[in-house]
Amino acid sequence: MLTDEKLNFLSQVGKALAGQFGENCEIVIHRIDPNDMNHTIVSIENGQVSSRQLGDGPSQIVLETLKKDPAELHDHINYITHTHDGRVLKSSTLYLKNEKGELEAIFAINYDVSNLIMAENVLHSFTAVETKEDPNEPNFIPQNVNELLDDLIQESVKLVGKPVSLMTKEDKVKSIQFLNSKGAFLVTKSGDKVSQYFNISKYTLYSYIDAKK
Repeated sequence: MLTDEKLNFLSQVGKALAGQFGENCEIVIHRIDPNDMNHTIVSIENGQVSSRQLGDGPSQIVLETLKKDPAELHDHINYITHTHDGRVLKSSTLYLKNEKGELEAIFAINYDVSNLIMAENVLHSFTAVETKEDPNEPNFIPQNVNELLDDLIQESVKLVGKPVSLMTKEDKVKSIQFLNSKGAFLVTKSGDKVSQYFNISKYTLYSYIDAKK
């Protein structure tokens, strides 16, 4: 568990970075607590960049992180994400672990480069990223957990390639297991929403999660 002392230090660093690079630089600290994944943001600077605030929930990247072995997590530096209103962000994600190697916090930097990209011919060296955007990586930053769950559901439908009304049992199993792999069911009451969306019972939902691929 992230201690108050560590949080205060990280918040101090975040405030310094946001002050150094200005209002387009968002700094977000997520506390990783499996018992409360609806309110992971414990510190945020320049939250207007992604329209989030203190006490809001995780991004898709955070949820996916919880499904992985902490030993496999490595800092992800200088990649592209987007906001739902179309702005482009250069982002970096740092995974902070305790002495046991357990993940206790995520320190994220999101810099809005939308205006800079419009002048990319002049500022190319500033806006260039080291890696190309991977269409298979989650790259939207939701405002809250409900929006995040909606995004994941739409991704699962896109994966199958047909609307729910035309899905077979196998299609629904594929969608449900995709959602499980992305950590969707870590969100409180997500099972109710997913069951309703796919027009299945909670019992059927759990059987689909456990079904062999």
